Amino acid sequence: MFGIILGLALLMILAFRGWSIIWIAPICALVVALTGGLELLPAYTETYMAGFVGFTQSWFPAFMLGAIFGKLMDLTGAAQSVAQFLVKTIGAKRAILAVVIGCAVLTYGGISLFVVVFAMYPIALALFREANITRKLIPGSIALGAFTFTMTAIPGTPQIQNLIPMDYFGTTPMAAPIMGIAGTLVMLGGGYAWLAWRHRKFEAKGEFFEEPKNKEEIEAVAEHLPNPLISFLPLLSVILTLNLLEWNIVPALLSGIILSMILNINVHKKFTEAINSGASGSVLAIINTSAAVGFGSVVKAVPGFQTLTNLMLGIKGNPLISEAVSVNVLAGATGSASGGMGIALEALGTKYSEIAAATGMNLEAFHRIASLSSGGLDTLPHNGAVLTLLAVTGLTHKDSYIDIFMTCTAIPVLSVVVAIILASMGLV
Repeated sequence: MFGIILGLALLMILAFRGWSIIWIAPICALVVALTGGLELLPAYTETYMAGFVGFTQSWFPAFMLGAIFGKLMDLTGAAQSVAQFLVKTIGAKRAILAVVIGCAVLTYGGISLFVVVFAMYPIALALFREANITRKLIPGSIALGAFTFTMTAIPGTPQIQNLIPMDYFGTTPMAAPIMGIAGTLVMLGGGYAWLAWRHRKFEAKGEFFEEPKNKEEIEAVAEHLPNPLISFLPLLSVILTLNLLEWNIVPALLSGIILSMILNINVHKKFTEAINSGASGSVLAIINTSAAVGFGSVVKAVPGFQTLTNLMLGIKGNPLISEAVSVNVLAGATGSASGGMGIALEALGTKYSEIAAATGMNLEAFHRIASLSSGGLDTLPHNGAVLTLLAVTGLTHKDSYIDIFMTCTAIPVLSVVVAIILASMGLV
């Protein structure tokens, strides 16, 4: 047990300091192996790599096609067209809500949250300028729309955090709709209320919009964007084929990619760049997550894992509480929602399935709690998406992290509590 805790602590500290999980995960796994009495070379070449390769084998197509789809929507201007349409519909007077909804629609349509950050920032900047709202609230607004309920809560979302539990529990993307909708309402309602309150506080202090210092500017909105209603179609294609037709995520994403290319054939010269960029970017994303899952495989192999299992499963009350704690802690340790959930479910997913079979609990509840919990402590200050968001917006942790923490960590954790209460009442 000491070795597992030491390995986890080392993983968290090194990740927090900005070291890549690709090489620190195997080192931390070897610390666990050494203290657990395993032979080091087989622990790495067999146990660690089996977990690593297994996750890559299962999920690389989804990561790659998702990244390609996002890049196509971005480079053809379709993502910006959809976002701009939503912003105009909602209006500049509700700039914060417009940014949140714009991000939410794009991520629910299957576009990677990293792509959404880049696509939405110029629009958010123009909106906040027009509404005279401090730029410090832009990261929190983008994070609420892209990093929370559309990633983990809304039933049917094609984001990877909603798909990974399917492998362990035999569920569908629509798992536990009541719990998912409740979690969405808590995150969206609570997060927007927080940002609105912060807006009033800034206004009371006399803080309003200030231009970015590096004004090599961010073009607010590209010219000649495609028709927004047509640009919605690839997003709808992914959602409808995944959920109504119950296609696998691979053909569902392919439908969005093909439709996006057909509808934007006039900019076909950008297709190669988008596909190459998306495919290249997906490799880093899948390797990061697979590295975390490989770490989990070594943890699972040491004798102390049984003690850890007993500790997690021994948490009093509903076993969903145990799952929520496990996923949250590991997501926080790795700074990754999918990585933390991958470790937890690789280690304990079978146990939770056995508990469900023995007690008659609905496996959909375990799916939704795993997904919701992955989006809690993952957004601690060392999280890659948080660092990217702050870098893109030109702001610091001091400027804006409190809003990211409240909208993406504190309130999502509260949504897990609400979901567990509903599950205990049989409302799944």
